[in-house]
Amino acid sequence: MSDTAPQKSPDHVEEDQITEEERVEAATLTKLKPRMVYEIIRQEGRAEISRPQASIWWSGIAAGICISMSLAMEAMLRTGLPDTDWRPLIENFGYSAGFLIVMLGRMQLFTENTVTAVLPTLADPCRKTILGTARLWSTVFIANMVGTLFAAAFIAYGGTLEPDVKKAAVEIGAHVAEWGALETFLKAIPAGFLVAALVWMRPGSEGNEFWVILFFTYLIALGDFAHVVVGSAELFLVGLEGEAGFAKLIFVNLLPALFGNILGGAGLFAMLAWGQVHEEIEDAD
Repeated sequence: MSDTAPQKSPDHVEEDQITEEERVEAATLTKLKPRMVYEIIRQEGRAEISRPQASIWWSGIAAGICISMSLAMEAMLRTGLPDTDWRPLIENFGYSAGFLIVMLGRMQLFTENTVTAVLPTLADPCRKTILGTARLWSTVFIANMVGTLFAAAFIAYGGTLEPDVKKAAVEIGAHVAEWGALETFLKAIPAGFLVAALVWMRPGSEGNEFWVILFFTYLIALGDFAHVVVGSAELFLVGLEGEAGFAKLIFVNLLPALFGNILGGAGLFAMLAWGQVHEEIEDAD
């Protein structure tokens, strides 16, 4: 009778070498990935809600100023390119400039916070989270508007842009100002959804954030959708140049864009994101 122990097959050896911790990690990385992304964004939302209001305010103003580079860059490209059918395909890349500065700089942009702040509110809809979300939204939105108004005034009166570039920026703003309230609202829904989709994808795009931001914001520009913060810079410039009255620009263009972005971002996308994971979260609890 042989004393030699039975030999394990190679497959059996590999299976035994996998620890229980590694099995849990493998399951987490496959089946629970949407839940992990949700949890990352929810924690970011909780952190944003608890930030000091002064920090949110100044970060929001900075974001409003920086996002206006989308308008400036788009106007520069329009001026430098020939007036052809393919010009918008190149010109609209300029729209991404402000978003890249703001998002990579982690500044407070209103349409980003409509997602990150809503998820913790959906998870724990108590008085504290609801009031915290309302405070965050109102502070960031007003701060963004102050920033874009300052940037629009700088473009209108600062004399830093070439006359042709300034004229192109006013033309871009005038195009947005031509939309009616319903058209603006409908154009704002996909813009809000796309920014929210960008927020959802960022946790899994480490190292590729530049390209993810570029793709989604270029798609907003190419689709001629309405983003309330960039749009406010365009509309304020039109108002300061006397091309249209501020009352019309605010009530017919700005506010419908705001409500459309909220519906597309906080409404549709946040509910879809919550729908993917809420049963898993309840089962885990």
